[in-house]
Amino acid sequence: MEQGIDYYFNEDGLMVFTEAYHLKRGHCCKNKCRHCPWKYGKPKPKDTNKK
Repeated sequence: MEQGIDYYFNEDGLMVFTEAYHLKRGHCCKNKCRHCPWKYGKPKPKDTNKK
């Protein structure tokens, strides 16, 4: 793992994994990660085209 590519430290000093790290990992851990490329736990956009 490489700092700045796979992870960084936030203002509280906690390690945060990047989207690149998650993609290398290859699957979702379902922990609602900040940079989840699979958007797990993120609100789904509302469909405005309903009739």
